[in-house]
Parts: sequence; C-alpha cells; structure tokens
Amino acid sequence: MSINLNVPDISARPVEKCVTKLKTEQVSLFYGSFQALRNITLDIPSRCITAIIGPSGCGKSSLLRLFNRMNDLIPGAKVEGNVELDGIPIYDARIDVADLRKRVGMVFQKPNPFPMSVFENVAYGPRRHGIKNRGQLEEIVEKSLRQAALWDEVKDNLGQSGLALSGGQQQRLCIARVLAVEPEVILMDEPCSALDPVATLKIEDLMRNLSQTYTIIIVTHNMQQAARVSDMTAFLMIEPDRAGVLVEYGPTAQIFTNPKDRRTEDYITGRFG
Repeated sequence: MSINLNVPDISARPVEKCVTKLKTEQVSLFYGSFQALRNITLDIPSRCITAIIGPSGCGKSSLLRLFNRMNDLIPGAKVEGNVELDGIPIYDARIDVADLRKRVGMVFQKPNPFPMSVFENVAYGPRRHGIKNRGQLEEIVEKSLRQAALWDEVKDNLGQSGLALSGGQQQRLCIARVLAVEPEVILMDEPCSALDPVATLKIEDLMRNLSQTYTIIIVTHNMQQAARVSDMTAFLMIEPDRAGVLVEYGPTAQIFTNPKDRRTEDYITGRFG
C-alpha cells in the first residue's frame, strides 16, 4: 500500500547502521492498578530521531518518561521489564538517577524557562554539577545557545529574563539548558505544540542538526512533523482496557508509505485518532 500524506521527502538516513542507544524489552508500566503500557519492546538507534505517535491516551508521554525515570516521581508508578541505556539496565537499584537525568535530558511540551536571566537559565545545570568558574560557565552558555540556534538573538542581552523571550525562543532556551549539561539523549514531549508555524520549523531544523550529535526521541501528534524530522517511528494504540501497546515500529519512510499493519495506515491517514 502507498499512503499520500503530502509530506516532503522522508527518505531516512541508513539507521540500520546505527548502534542501539536505548532499549526496552517487554516493558509494562502501571500507575497503581491501572496499566498504562503493556509489553513494549523497542531498540532506539543512536544519533537518530525516533518519533512516537498514536492517539491521545495511548501512553506516548509515559513511554518517553521511562527513559529518564521521570515516572518515578508519580506515586504508585511501577515498571516491569527491562530498559537499557548503552546496555546498562537503568531501573537497577544501583543506578544514580541524577546522573541518568544528566545523560538523558528532557524538553517539555510547554516552554518552562526559569524566572531568571537567559545566562542563568543555561548556567543553572552546570552550576548544579559543580562548575563555578565564570569563564568556564560563559563558554558553556555560549556553546549551548549556539547549538540551540539562539545565540545571535540573545547575545547582546544575556541578562534579560528568559520569560521575556518569545515562545519559540523560550523553547530553544530550554533546549540550550538541556544541552549545557552535555547529555547523550534528548527527550522531547510535543515540543512544538504550543508554537506557531515559523517557530515550529526552527525547532524542527534544530532537531535535525542536533541529531548529528545526540539521540533524540520526540512525542508528536503532528503526522507531517513526524514524517519531516524522524528517522524511525513507533506507533502506539490503546487496547480495550486502556493499556498502550506498540503496533508497529520501523523506519519512518516505511511506516508512512508502506505500513505493515492496517491500524497504522488508518491512523496516519486520519481515519481515526
């Protein structure tokens, strides 16, 4: 089958040559007695963009939060199965969760800059990790803002509040804040949903550039966005008991033009969801 989504060329990079960065094996997630995810098995390739798509309530954000143990903050949350980063089980009791969240950073749906200057927003993480030298912090801030494609817009006013920036600039500031602690993986939970089309395209361009260095996993409801930016796509669905399950996972070009499961075709062509 061939699906016309009127999207740009989605010929992915040769992800089959990428090594696995993150892996889940038969992972289930519970919030108390409610099962949010059931038996999810995924291999996330390094230095590629993986999109997680599916209807509302299927557990996309819950799956994303598995990778840096953000679900630990929810009372009653319990994980079964195995989640690995570079082959190391991250739910092992010996894992330093603070170090894990340094390696696996998170960008949220709504931009959430701290109520402090642009400079201090970016310097916050390095300070927390023990860097006090002003010159070193200045280098980190400039590098991170450049990586986030924001430096030229704020370099002359680093003392202004991060809250004074536009929505798109705030989101790039939040990305710079994540980059400042030198993560290996960046999780993005619908990072463009609160942005206008121009700001959205800037974030998408930024994601493609960052994926040369970082492993990126993005949750999105926007099928065109998933087709434009991702190399791999995972499609989740909801079972009758409301548990999220993985229907199909593969290269984005294959998922969007020749899916193996009829439910995938129905979702990405807008028949439901």
